[in-house]
Amino acid sequence: MLLTSRRLRGALLAAASVTLVAATLPAPAPAPVPLGIGDPLFPHLGNPGYDVLSYDIAFTYGGSNSKPLDAVTKIEARALERLDRVNLDFARGKVEAVEVNGESATFASTGEDLVLTPAEPVEEGRSLRITVRHTSDPAPKEEGDGGWVRTADGLAMANQADAAHRVFPCNDHPADKAYFTFRITAPKGLTAVANGLPAARTRPGANGTTWAYRTEHPMATELAQVSIGRSTVVHRQGPHGLPVRDVVPTADRARLEPWLKKTPGQLEWMERQVGRYPFETYGILVADVATGFELETQTLSLFERALFTRPEYPAWYVDSVMVHELAHQWFGNSVSPRTWSDLWLNEGHATWYEARYAEEHAEKPLETRMRQAYARSDEWRAAGGPPAAPKPPAPGQKISLFRPVVYDGSALVLYALREEIGNKTFEQLERRWVRTHRDSTATTADFTALASQLADRDLSGFFQEWLYGQKTPPMPGHPQWRSGPKVSPAPVRAAAQGPKQH
Repeated sequence: MLLTSRRLRGALLAAASVTLVAATLPAPAPAPVPLGIGDPLFPHLGNPGYDVLSYDIAFTYGGSNSKPLDAVTKIEARALERLDRVNLDFARGKVEAVEVNGESATFASTGEDLVLTPAEPVEEGRSLRITVRHTSDPAPKEEGDGGWVRTADGLAMANQADAAHRVFPCNDHPADKAYFTFRITAPKGLTAVANGLPAARTRPGANGTTWAYRTEHPMATELAQVSIGRSTVVHRQGPHGLPVRDVVPTADRARLEPWLKKTPGQLEWMERQVGRYPFETYGILVADVATGFELETQTLSLFERALFTRPEYPAWYVDSVMVHELAHQWFGNSVSPRTWSDLWLNEGHATWYEARYAEEHAEKPLETRMRQAYARSDEWRAAGGPPAAPKPPAPGQKISLFRPVVYDGSALVLYALREEIGNKTFEQLERRWVRTHRDSTATTADFTALASQLADRDLSGFFQEWLYGQKTPPMPGHPQWRSGPKVSPAPVRAAAQGPKQH
C-alpha cells in the first residue's frame, strides 16, 4: 500500500512511539488458553508439561445432594518441561484459592481449563505441588455428561469418559495415571466409601464423620469413585484372601445378598482366564439411581439398583454384566488406554469375557453371539467407525462414544484373532498382555505387536483389516458368515433393552 507523505510521517511517529514504549515496558503476558495432549477424540482433554504422581482430595458433604461440596484437591506432580503456567482440567465448581509449591498463585478459567500462574516458573524435573481450594457441584438431574450422580440418598461418581474434571481439578486423561487418597466428611447417619482401602479409622467431628481411603495402584481419573449415602458395607473374602467389600443401600442388604455372594466365584473364574486379580480389593457399589449404564470404577464397580431388582432381567444376563465390569479391572483399569481411540481394547475384552462366562455358566454359545455380531458388524462400522478408529462422539454427548462397535463389534475382532492364531496362543496373549502392561497404559499398536510376537508371524495385515477396515473382513474358519443390511439376525443380547455396560 502506498501512503501519502503526511500519513507516512504520522505512521513513522506512531511506530517510534510504540518502539519506545516497548523498550521501557514489559510485554503483556499472553492470555490463558485451554490446552490438551492431542487425543484424537478429545483434543482438549489432558494437559502437557507434567506428570501427576498423586491426588489427595477432601470433600465435605453438607447433607444435600443438590448443593456444592466444599473441597480441597492436592496434586503432587513432576514437571516434564519448564512451566510458566500450569493447566488443569476443571469445570462445574468455584475456585477460591490456589497454591503452587507453597506459594499463592494466580488463576483463571478458560473453556474447561483452570490455568495457574505460579509466583516462580517451575523448572523441568522439579516437583510440582498444587493445592486448589474449591467447590464441587453436583449436576442438576436434567443435566448429563457425568461427574457427580445424584442418588436417592446421596451421591456417587460416573466420570467416564471425560467427566472427572467436573468433580475435581485434575489432568483428566487416562494416559496420566496416579495414586489417589480420598477424605470424605459427611453428616451422621451417612456412609462414605471410595476406591482402594481404608487409609485411617473413621473420625467423628463437629461437621460429621470423616472417612479416608487410598489406592495401592495408580488409577485413571475417569475411574475415581466416591459414594455418600445410607449404605451398608458388606465384607467377605475372595481368592487368596482378597478383601471383597460391597456397598449397598441399607434397606436392600438382604435382598441383594444372592447377587453379592457371587463375586468371589466370578473373581476365581476370571483369574483362571487371565491370571491374578490386579488390585488390592474388589466389590460392587449398588446405587439407587437411573444412569442407563454400569461402570467399572477401579476396585468398586458402579451398578444401578434396578439391574438386581427388576424381574425382567434373567439371572444369566445379570451375571454376565457383573463379569463385564469385573473383567474391566484387568482390561481398561490395570491396563489403561493410551488414547481414547484404544477404547476397543477395554470394551472388546470386557464383552469377550462377559460372553465367555455366559457360554460356560448359562449355555449361551459364544459362536452364536459372534455370528449375530458379524451379521451387524458392517452396520456398526458405518455408524461408529472401525473398532480402533472410532468416530468422535456427538457434540455434547460424550457418552455416545460407547457404541455397539466397541462392544460386540470389538469382541468380534478377538474372536477372529482366536480363530486366526489358535486358542493356545490366544490365551498366552491375554495373560501376557495384562502382565506386561499392569498398572500402566498401552496402545493398539502394543497389542498387535505382542500378538505377532507370540504367533511368530506378522499379523499386521490381519489387524489392518479387522481394526481399521470400513467393511468387516471374512471370518477365519467361517467363510459362510455374512454381514450387511439383508441379514436379519436375532438380537445380540436376549435382554437387549437392559442397561449398557461401560
